[in-house]
Amino acid sequence: MILLLLAPIAAGLFCLASASRAAWERLNLGAFGIVAVLTIRIALHVSARGPVSAFDGFIRADALSALVLLLTGLVSLACAIYAVGYFRREETAGRVSCVQLRRYYVLTPLFVCAMLLAPIVDNLGVMWLAIEAATLASVLLVTFYNKKASLEAGWKYIIIGSIGVSLALFGTVFVYYAAVGLPGTETRGGMNWSVLMTAADKLNPQAMRLAFILALLGYGTKAGLAPMHTWKPDAYAEAPVPAAALLGAAFINCAIYAIMRFDTLAEKCLGHDFSGHLLAEFGVGSILLAAPFVIVQRNFRRLLAYSSIDHAGIMVAGLGFGGKFGVLGAALHMLFHAVTKPLLFFCAGNVQQRFSTPYFRKVRGVIHALPCTAALFFMVTLAVTGLPPFGIFQSEFNVLSGALAAHDDCMASLFVIGIVAIFAGFLIHVSNLCLGAPARPSPILTESPWQLTAMAFVSLGILGLAFWIPGWLYHLVGQSAQILGGNP
Repeated sequence: MILLLLAPIAAGLFCLASASRAAWERLNLGAFGIVAVLTIRIALHVSARGPVSAFDGFIRADALSALVLLLTGLVSLACAIYAVGYFRREETAGRVSCVQLRRYYVLTPLFVCAMLLAPIVDNLGVMWLAIEAATLASVLLVTFYNKKASLEAGWKYIIIGSIGVSLALFGTVFVYYAAVGLPGTETRGGMNWSVLMTAADKLNPQAMRLAFILALLGYGTKAGLAPMHTWKPDAYAEAPVPAAALLGAAFINCAIYAIMRFDTLAEKCLGHDFSGHLLAEFGVGSILLAAPFVIVQRNFRRLLAYSSIDHAGIMVAGLGFGGKFGVLGAALHMLFHAVTKPLLFFCAGNVQQRFSTPYFRKVRGVIHALPCTAALFFMVTLAVTGLPPFGIFQSEFNVLSGALAAHDDCMASLFVIGIVAIFAGFLIHVSNLCLGAPARPSPILTESPWQLTAMAFVSLGILGLAFWIPGWLYHLVGQSAQILGGNP
């Protein structure tokens, strides 16, 4: 677990000291390869033997932590592979300089390290620091192109994100206040999740209510839940594609993970109704807000942002509906979304690079120019919108089952309406983009082997999980659902 954190830090420092693009690429690929292998090993160990810890419990991985670590490691590796081909094309086209490339290859490992630290540290205060560090690193990646639009997106992100992180800090402080005087919480590990969970039923209920509301608003801002989502479309549209994929498929999990941890404390202290109603309302509200923006969207990079708002809402709604179906649906959705979403970003990045525009009206018939990208774009659209047999259909069905089992028919109906509207909007847009008649004949363009390798890597995961989940992985998801259900 220590090597897991040291590998990306070392890669970032060596990239800072090096002046060679080839060295930056190799260092990032090597570091993220090590991270992916280590996260798989940790996940296998936790699935088979239970939680593992180090430094007297300061660093600890249970099933939920291991799931987030695993997804972060695999998404990071896929983005590192894609970034090689993506930035070589950007450099050839004169859109990036050597200084900008160094900044990307230095900041990305630090961003990933912070995302790895958030779920692996047992202390909720240090988790807050890790998510704040990840925010600061990602802001600089959003402003990567140094254009007016990217600087504006970065400014909006840091302002809204700072408000969110302040609220999350206050939520952390109120948890500390709620635990004052309880046995075990006045020791050095008193703010550890594992310690707080043992005393959660004795926490001050008034302080815990306020702590959960602040944490939901604060970390919900990072996840992009409505109405704290307004930074997301600009940031996703302006960041370089590999960085946007990390934001949309990995960082979102860290924010949802924090909400999940606070929810387990709140449920044990206050019961399910208080936190469950809030989570269900924010989750379904995010889905319903995303739906009309997906339908009328003109920019396919911004479309991905509203897709992430929708999927954050699904995870939070599943947590709010609760029961064995709701929490299992939330855990499964975290898995399937993280596996699926990078391919959506990679395909959109390929189209934008080759057609020099992110607007639907200017791009038609991509299959005639980029046949592999177009085919995968259409496939991942079906996957990300929850068409069977893809995994997201399974997780959405579980979340819906959780709503019906909780006899929340109104929320279940709104959930279905939002999901169907987003499916229709996505399918119309991407069908026209990929399969529509081009405005003028276009020759078949060469696709980068690096970019295609990353896309194939992710595609294998999407197709494989559609039909079979390895036993150890399903066991890890099941253990995560037990933690979310209050049975660690």
